[in-house]
Amino acid sequence: MSVMDALAEAGAKPAGKRPWFLDEEVETILAITMAVAQELAVTRQRADTLERLLEEKNLLSREEIETFRPSAEASVERALANQEYLARILRIVQQRNEAAKQPNDISSEDVGNDLAARS
Repeated sequence: MSVMDALAEAGAKPAGKRPWFLDEEVETILAITMAVAQELAVTRQRADTLERLLEEKNLLSREEIETFRPSAEASVERALANQEYLARILRIVQQRNEAAKQPNDISSEDVGNDLAARS
């Protein structure tokens, strides 16, 4: 998978307009913050698991982990992972930009309101 494919996939948008429940700007910041919080929580759990397993098996100490310096190849892989991560957490901004290019797109909220009005 190419870098561009990975970035595009990370920001895939569902069909239709996004419904807004709060002020659009507040909800945008909240969505970004929650995406970062979710990513960080998972990362911290995985890092803790790895450090404990490595130490239990006497493979590496936590000090060795703290002083590790990645190779050039690992640095490139990390840079790509960071780009994918940023694409995921800024997904809402990308979706807003895409939505602005499709002003006639209909939201699920609009469909619900239309159905309610017909009842």
